Amino acid sequence: MAANTRFATGVHALVLLADEPDVLQTSDDVAGKLGINPVVIRRVFSLLHQAGLLESQKGPHGGSRLARPAKTITLAEIYQALDGGELFHSGAFPGADAAKVGSALKRVFRDAEEALRDDLEKTTLSQLMKKSAKKGAKK
Repeated sequence: MAANTRFATGVHALVLLADEPDVLQTSDDVAGKLGINPVVIRRVFSLLHQAGLLESQKGPHGGSRLARPAKTITLAEIYQALDGGELFHSGAFPGADAAKVGSALKRVFRDAEEALRDDLEKTTLSQLMKKSAKKGAKK
């Protein structure tokens, strides 16, 4: 099963934009800094723009920047814009015992998702940037 990296890609891209909040950056600029294909960034930027987290200008001097200050954008908003679905799927297996296990597993998954979403809601892009700067300083 492949992992979906859209959320992580979006967070990394937004951190780059937040580092230079007044500068318009193209998808090529951001993709180059992250070492990934610009098409991936364009898809992520499109979703972030639809969610109101990015503003973009077209044209030869165009690009994207944060629509709001990094201190007002939560990781939950970014997650909702880019993934937003269920984190876990308990599967559907035949039999009464499997149904009992499935029901219990759904409750565990629901609680885990709720805890994760609460943490994402409490963390802003700005806070994440500060945490990563502290980690870098300790090395």
